[in-house]
Amino acid sequence: MADKGIDEDTAFREILARLSEKYPEVPPERVTAIVDEVRAEMTTAKVRDFVPVLAEREAKMRVKAERPPRSEG
Repeated sequence: MADKGIDEDTAFREILARLSEKYPEVPPERVTAIVDEVRAEMTTAKVRDFVPVLAEREAKMRVKAERPPRSEG
C-alpha cells in the first residue's frame, strides 16, 4: 500500500508541473491551490488507480477557467 501513496504523490507533482508549464499565465500558487483542492476532493475515492487521471482532467478545467481573457488586437 505504501507504494501506491508514493506513486500517487509523484503523479500529483507531475500534474502540477505539466499544468504550470502549459498555463504560465496562471500564477503558480493558484495552480498549486487548484491541484491541492482537486486532490482533497478525491481523498475518499475507494479505487485509487484512476485518481491522478481524473484529478488532472478536473484541475486542467479549473486552471483553464483561471486564465485571464485574451486581448484582441
